[in-house]
Parts: sequence; structure tokens; C-alpha cells
Amino acid sequence: MKGITRFVKKLAILFGRGHFRNELDEEMAFHREQAERELVAGGMTREEARYAAMRRFGNAVRLREQSEETVGFRMESVVQDLRFALRQLRKNPGFAVTAIVILTMGIASSVAIFAFVDAALIKPLPYKDPSRLAILFESIPLGPRFHLSYPDYLDWKRENKVFSSLNIYDSGGMMLKTGDGLRKVDGAFVSAGFFRTLGVKPILGRDFYDGEDKPEAARTVLLSYSAWQKRFGGSSKALGQPVVLDGNTYTIIGVLPREFSFAPAEPSDFWGIKNAGGENNKCRGCHSLFGVARLKDGVTFATAFADIKSIAENLARQYPDSNRDQAAFMLPLAEVVVGDIRPVLLVVLGGAGLLLLIASVNVASLLLVRAESRKRETAVRGALGASPRRLVMQFVTEGLLLAVMGSVLGIVLARQGMQMLALLIPKDMMAAMPYLHDLGLGGRELAFAFVLAALAGALFSFTPIALFRFTDIREGLSQGGRGAAGVTWRRFGANLVVVELATAMVLLVGAGLLGKSFYRLLHTDIGMQPDHIATVHVEVPPEKYGKPEQQTALAREALRRIAVLPGVQTVGVTTKMPIEDADWTSGFSIIGRPDNGDHREVAVRFVSAGYMAALKTSLVSGRYFTDDEDTTKPLVVILNQTTAKQYFPGEDPVGKQIGFYGGGKPPVLIVGVINDIQEGQLDAAPRGAMYFPFYQSPNSGFTVLARTMQDERAILPSIESTLHDLDRGAALYNSVTMQQKIDDAPATYLHRSSAWLVSGFAAMALGLGVVGLYGVIAYSVSQRTREIGVRMALGAQRSAVYKLVMLQAVWLTAIGLGLGLACSVGASLLIRKLLFGVEAWDLSTLACVVVVLGAASLAASFLPAHRAASVNPTEALRAE
Repeated sequence: MKGITRFVKKLAILFGRGHFRNELDEEMAFHREQAERELVAGGMTREEARYAAMRRFGNAVRLREQSEETVGFRMESVVQDLRFALRQLRKNPGFAVTAIVILTMGIASSVAIFAFVDAALIKPLPYKDPSRLAILFESIPLGPRFHLSYPDYLDWKRENKVFSSLNIYDSGGMMLKTGDGLRKVDGAFVSAGFFRTLGVKPILGRDFYDGEDKPEAARTVLLSYSAWQKRFGGSSKALGQPVVLDGNTYTIIGVLPREFSFAPAEPSDFWGIKNAGGENNKCRGCHSLFGVARLKDGVTFATAFADIKSIAENLARQYPDSNRDQAAFMLPLAEVVVGDIRPVLLVVLGGAGLLLLIASVNVASLLLVRAESRKRETAVRGALGASPRRLVMQFVTEGLLLAVMGSVLGIVLARQGMQMLALLIPKDMMAAMPYLHDLGLGGRELAFAFVLAALAGALFSFTPIALFRFTDIREGLSQGGRGAAGVTWRRFGANLVVVELATAMVLLVGAGLLGKSFYRLLHTDIGMQPDHIATVHVEVPPEKYGKPEQQTALAREALRRIAVLPGVQTVGVTTKMPIEDADWTSGFSIIGRPDNGDHREVAVRFVSAGYMAALKTSLVSGRYFTDDEDTTKPLVVILNQTTAKQYFPGEDPVGKQIGFYGGGKPPVLIVGVINDIQEGQLDAAPRGAMYFPFYQSPNSGFTVLARTMQDERAILPSIESTLHDLDRGAALYNSVTMQQKIDDAPATYLHRSSAWLVSGFAAMALGLGVVGLYGVIAYSVSQRTREIGVRMALGAQRSAVYKLVMLQAVWLTAIGLGLGLACSVGASLLIRKLLFGVEAWDLSTLACVVVVLGAASLAASFLPAHRAASVNPTEALRAE
């Protein structure tokens, strides 16, 4: 209460100063009258008593000032300091605009990037106790994060001792039957306890019942909130409605919360029950599922991982044909959700932080220069009675004002920056990042901005104070001219520039490595020529094309019609596109050779005869497929070079035969070997692959690839129209060019975004660092005008003056580059996971950055040196 009373009193004083002075005068007059009465009562005359009372009270004006200072016009002093600071900024618009713009850039970039980091890495996942959730995979020789089979899932669920619940999901597109035919929709199939494992409850209707995923149970589906609004207008009548997905009828039983998302399976509008029926769910070698588990209380991640690995090892021994060399792999759900984007976010956050550091150092440097020029002003104010506290408060006010203005503008700009950064993310990737959908300035972002503003305000306030801390007032009066540079500025300003140059070098090296890595990624050999290739995905109703001969006839007719379109050179089909993932794998054996316990597994693709020609692959040995190789002909296969080298070292595999695990399938003849096509992501190592004729194992879903003689984007509508005319009920989707597919691939985005963002920070850091060095050298030259004039008057040549000035720049640049070089190598090691084909200590990149930054720094120093060498000695001495 006392604090509130004092605050209210100060407000009253601030806004009613005249009233306060009137009351103070009345109070003082009253006490003088009382003293006068006492003196009169003591025997003095009224005149003597009045003078005695006045002498006792002292100077009335001084008493009034002391009373005002004691009671406190401190808030009024702050307002006065604020007004004075604003006048100073108006008097120096160049300084004010430069300082505010630099700080705004630093604050905006840092806050914008922090918003992404907060959304992806800090904000907890929207599930019950998310740290106890894990995603389960099967690890195979091709990699650690592959699918489970349904029988393996059942064994893991039954035999584990570490999970309170274990469920599965299968994400991907679904075919929704509509009145106009099939339409591809986003969705996922899950087991009955999936949402209970996550701790999510529907907001309308009910969750899946236990056992509702059994073969005999009716098929049911839950809607996402957006699908409910979009397809049913948010009506409760959606419950009980039937929908046909992938040829099966499902009943809508509930609607999920608006805020619900499950990034590993997004985007998903329909969440259908995973029915345990069907041949694939009985096949231990058929893999299409991922597991999600909740750890029991008290069970650590390491303990759970060890338990599930033990179960997988037992299954590998129990089922050697299907589970040989298959192990369990487990990751925290948070790692799966943000694992791919985490390195990019941390790199760009580091880049933004370094840029903010340079910006703050630059503004501090400007303030230091300005404080140096205000030495005489400060000394005069001190000599006229201004207390040290009053002088300090003035500098603090000016520093805080700059920090507040830069921070407010930075926050406004950060909001726009967030939207721009979000636009850089491809739509498909954004759909899989639901945590970025509500990106904005929340409480943590504003708190982060406040911390940055407070730190900047402290730096800007105490930097100029440091210049005067040990400076005697009389010294300030005597050195207020321009004769010599202050010792403090020589040391402190030079140190700031060294920090700027070192930081700029760290960012430039990072940008150089990421840029070189991105270039190598785009120019890596992908085994095909991606230009002039148009692609369209096709899915037809399985009930209409359920037989192999019907699927074969459909694909043949589609290829025949597209081949005669104007501008089409070659056309083919495939069951899976390049530049995706390494899914669809199979184990095999080599006929006539013992397995020796080895598990051979490669990616499997089914392609038409024109597929290789459309991609312009290279034939290493043997032949390509012919168009007549269908189910009536002997089974044949083409290997890629990696498979041939790995399993047939030093020999030509053409003419040899392979078999598949599980038995019951005839041997397959190897008829050719081609170069490696990039079947995984661009930054993945080449992996083994086999290609089978599409007509020997046709499918109701496939992708058409057409090589064109013209712009491939222009021919896409014609291909779609042709396919629609072939069957109006077919679903056509993902119509893109091969180049677009490469440009929007996750690996491309991660390398491109990190390279561009860090390059942007590096460019700004280079500019700020060079400007900072220019400011140091220019100010030093201006302070040494008399010295230079004396030197030239005594016969010093212009070359000697150049050398004098440039030597200072060379030393500062050399120290900054040396420090930056050491820091750059350390920082590069932190981003090595983002590098492709480039070492963290790439000498060519380090050398280029040293040359560029050194040349830019010396170029910035040349202008002050030229100005110094052009000094007229007479005018320089007269100016002093």
C-alpha cells in the first residue's frame, strides 16, 4: 500500500506541479509563522522574530528545490530526459535512422526465426504426456526407419513389457468414391487404440472401440475437424454417414478436435480403422505400418528400446525367411516430428543470433563515436552542476529509447518475416508440419523480444557511459577538440570491429559451405535427365480393373493415347517415382548360390518398356524390357549398378537368375544392368534397386511419365485430359514436372532454405562489418587530423600517410579474420549434418571467405586513407 501511495503521489506531483508548489509555500509559511509566534512569546519584537524565523528556515528557494527533489520529480526528470533524447535524435537523423534500422533488422530476424523454433522445438506436442510417446520402425540393411509388418506388430504388442499401449498407423492417400468417380483424399488407417495412446478424444461422436479393428467388425472412420467443416458444414448429421474409401464402405463415428494433428501421418482428413483382414495382414514379409507406443511409468527410453530390440531379434531367428537381418528401431515422437527440420532451424537461429550481435555491436559503436564527440558537452554540463547520476540517466534514456524503437519496429517486421518464411516451405512439406500452421507472435515470442530489447538497451546505455566512467571533467574540457583520438575509443571501438569481422566470417563460411553443398546436391548424378518430363499419378477403381489383364489393357491404352499427343517423345509408367524414398523393398536369393546367412534386400520398381527411355538412363549391359513382356512371358528383371556390384562383384549378372524369399514364386532372369537412378532422396547414398516389367505384375495405380519436346508444363493439361477421356472415374493427382518434384523434395528444401537464409544473414553481416570497420578508421582519421597535418608539414609523403592508416585497418582485419577462422571451423562442425559432398573444413570455402572479407574490409578502409592523404597541412593545423 505504501508503494502504491508513493506512486499515486508522484503522479499527482507530475501532473500538478503548480498545485504542489502552492501547498508547499503555504506549508512553509505556516511553519515560519509558528516559529515567529514562539519567538514573540519568548520576548522578541515581531520584526526581530520575523527575521529570526527566516534565518532559522534558510533560503526559501533552496528549500523549495530540496523539497521537490526529496518528494520526487523523478518521473518528470525522466520525461525531460526523454524529450532531450528525442531532440538529440532529431538533430542527428542520419545516426538515428541508421541505428534504428540496423537494430530493427537484427530484432526482426531473431524473433521471426525464434517463432519457428518455438513452434517446432519448444512448444509441447498436443498430446497427453508427449515425452512418453515413441514411434517404432523396423530396421533393414537399407536403413533404420522402415515399415513394420502386421504379424510383427502383433508379436511386438503381445511380448513387450515396457509399453502401456502399442498401436499402428498407415499414412498415405485414400481413394474416395464420389458421384463423379474416384478422388484422392488424404488419410490414414490406425488400430483401435491409436487415439487413446495419444490421449486424444473426439469432440463429436466416439472413438474406436477395442476390437473394432478385427476382421469381422464393421469398418468405421473418424473425420478431422477441417474435413468435417469442409465436407459436412460442421453438422452433427455427419455421424452415421457412409463413405467409400479404397473400395470399402466406412461409417463416420466421430470428429477429432480442431487442434489435433499427428505430423507423421499428415495431412489426413479421414482416420479409418485398420481392419485386420486381408492377405497382406497375414504376410510377415509385407511391410506397410508404423508403430506408436506409450512407455509405462518409470520405464526409460533406453530400457524400452532394448526390450523391443530383443523381441525383433527373436523374431529374426524364428522366421529367418521373412525377418532375417530385420531389427527394431525406436525414436521419441518429438524427434520424428521435427527431426528433419531441427538442424535447419538451429542453424538459421544461430545465424540470426550472430546477425543480431553484429547489429548490436554496430549500434554500440555508433553510440560510442557519438559519445566521444559529446565529451565537451558532457564536461560542460558536469561543470555547471549536473550530477553524475543525472548524466548517466541521460545516456540510459537515450539507449533505452533506441532499443525500444528498434524493438517495436522489429516485432512488426518479424510478423511479416514469419509469413514470408512460411511461404518458402513447399505445400506438401507444410502439410506435414502442422505445428507451423498457427505461427504467430505469442507470449514466448514477445517475451523473447523483450529480453532482446532489454539486453540491447543495457548495451546501448552503458557503452557511452564506459567512455566517461574514469574521465575527469576538466580533462573533458581540455580534450574536447579534435586533436587526438581518445584512448578508450582506440581500444573499445577497435575491439567491437574485431568482434564484427569475426562474426561476419562465421556467417560467411557457413553460407559458403551450405551454398556449395546445395550446388553439389543439385548437380549430383541422379541417373537420368529430369528436364522435359511431365508426370501424372493415376488410380482407377479396383472393382472395375480387378484383373491383371484389365490393368494391363488400361495401361497400354493410356500409353498409346499419350504417345500420339503433339510434343510427346517417349512415354512410360512406373509404380513408384524416383526422388522419393526407398520404400517397396524385397529380399532375394541368387539361384545356384548358398545364402550363407546373408540377407539381400533392394528397392523394387515395376516399370513399362518406355520408362527407361523417358528418363534417358544408360544401359550398362544386356537389354531393356520389350513391350510384349507380360504375364504370358518368362519373368525378367533389370538391376542397377549398385546391386550388380554388391551382389555380383567382378562379373556380369546378365543371364543369371534370382529368387524371392517365401517360396512359391518362379525364378527371375536378369536381362540387363542400368546406371543407378536416384530412388531415394537426393542426399541419400545410391542404393540397390531392381526393375520388373509392369505388365508382368500390373496394378490399378501407376504414374505416367512423358518426355516432351516442348515445355513439359504446357503439356500436362493435355495428358490429364487424355486420361480423363480414357476413364472418367479415374483419380488423377500430383500432376507435376520432374524438375518441380526435385525442387520441392524435402532434401532440396532443407539444403536450399538453410543456404539462402544463412546467406542472407551473411550478406547483411558482411555489410555491417565493413561499415563498422569504415566507421572506426574514418573516425580515427578525423581525430588524428592534427597529427597527420604535422607529419605532412614535416615532410611525410602521401604514401606514408596511406601506410599509417591502412596499417591500422590491416591489423584489425587480420585479428578479426584470425579469430573468425578459428570460430568458423568450430561452427562448421555443428552444421556438418546439413552438408552434402562438402567437408566442414573445406579449404577452398575458407580461403574464398578470407579473400572476400579481407578485400571488402581493406576497400572500406581505403576511402578514409585517401581522405587522410589528401589533408592540407596548413588547413589541418589552422582547424585546431
